[in-house]
Amino acid sequence: MHDAVIVGAGPVGLFLACELGLAGCSVLVLERDPEPRSPWKAHPLGVRGLSAASVEAFYRRGMLHPLLKASGVHDDPDTHPETDEPAPPRQAGHFAGIMLDPAMVDIAALPFRLPTPAPDNVMTSLETVEAVLSQRASELGVDIRHGVTVSALTQDDHGVVAHAGEHDYPAHWLVGCDGGRSAVRGLAGFDFTGTQPQFTGYTMHADIADPEKLRPWFNATPTGMYLRTRAEGHVGMMDFDGGAFDRSQEPTLDHLQTVLRRVSGTDVTLNDVHLASTFTDRAMQTTTYRRGRVLLAGDAAHIHSPLGGQGLNLGIGDAMNLGWKLAATVRGHAPDGLLDAYTRERHPIGAQVLDWSRAQVAAMNPDPHAQAVRAVIRDLVSTRDGTTYVFNRLTGSSTRYDLGHDLIGEHPLTGRNAPDLRLRDGTRLGDLMHDGQGVALDFSTDRSLHGPAMGWERRIRYMAGPARNDLGLSALLVRPDGTVAWASDHAPDPEAFGRAAGRWFGSPAI
Repeated sequence: MHDAVIVGAGPVGLFLACELGLAGCSVLVLERDPEPRSPWKAHPLGVRGLSAASVEAFYRRGMLHPLLKASGVHDDPDTHPETDEPAPPRQAGHFAGIMLDPAMVDIAALPFRLPTPAPDNVMTSLETVEAVLSQRASELGVDIRHGVTVSALTQDDHGVVAHAGEHDYPAHWLVGCDGGRSAVRGLAGFDFTGTQPQFTGYTMHADIADPEKLRPWFNATPTGMYLRTRAEGHVGMMDFDGGAFDRSQEPTLDHLQTVLRRVSGTDVTLNDVHLASTFTDRAMQTTTYRRGRVLLAGDAAHIHSPLGGQGLNLGIGDAMNLGWKLAATVRGHAPDGLLDAYTRERHPIGAQVLDWSRAQVAAMNPDPHAQAVRAVIRDLVSTRDGTTYVFNRLTGSSTRYDLGHDLIGEHPLTGRNAPDLRLRDGTRLGDLMHDGQGVALDFSTDRSLHGPAMGWERRIRYMAGPARNDLGLSALLVRPDGTVAWASDHAPDPEAFGRAAGRWFGSPAI
């Protein structure tokens, strides 16, 4: 029996598998597709943008270099100038197709930001991300099997069994990472609620006879919106038909050309279509991310419009949050309620992203009332405060978990993503997290946390010494997912540290 079976070998399932494998769990990944490679995952249709939070997750697990190299990013983070001041972003993203000027981002207004080798954004592809994660998972002993379709689940108090054809796959826990049409979600009986679509979206790779008739990037028109990227023949469209044309219908060349002409307001001609797919802005979320011994992550737990590329990043955040909690549960040292904290922390974040997606759709509707709102939004995001607000949301800098037990009010950093603090010897926080442990940083002169931290020495890495920029902190405790569990600006209180460590890491080992 495996410790965990993960259904779905996409980026979310593979990242979670790596997290569990890193903790020494036995992990089996079941994927229904017979082959890992697909034209839908490769350039150009498989192109995705990884947000700062996602790139940082790769950095904290020692996978940043492989990710950048495989993505064709030649910026070596180890060659960056030594500085303690955060650099301005190179890109700022967009809201509803309204591009943001990175020069307008007010870096000083972003909370607890420090320089980090992890870029704010990496353009890559699903194929690249999966290749990097598959390699890492194999190194950690994860068993990945393709061509396996899960058709039934049974569970009791002791375990869960995934049934696929004539084969049974028993495990202590099962996680559905099998996408927006998740079989696991339905088989386990999760409630899935939300809002119905406003548009049918199209993405295609085509031979265009007269591409000059299509303006580059996002273009709002009186009948919808279209996007032409730098990739030759790659076009996206949004047709506000209430989602009438869904995946049950084949998008033929004639249909695609009709929609493109209507939405673009041109007589552009498609000579051939190599690949095409449809999507909608249906926004749905399960009411909980756990039912018994079955959990959900990524699109299996929430779906929404792909505008802004937040689906992949939201899923990686799920995997990072769930991985260490499930591993601690498997290994028997999780404190009471730790696994339930996954839903408590991630469900509100998913709900926020769904609302963010709905707001963009509302601003992209060609209806005159919506366009009036869009004009106001355009004015707002052209200001320094507006650009910074949207950038903050897109990068995940504004995310703050409700950690419960009144811990959220103890320090403004508690519940937030930890800044990449650097000790005087050059060691960065991100470097200390490659093994998936928690980290205690003690900047006090008397190493007052040394003794208490040793009680959790197999779960928390203790580091003491002055920092190059400690942001006024005297000490902090960082969970394996990079969330600050406790922080202090004053002389470190060993008792407060002990309470926080026990809250997230269980009883001391000694």
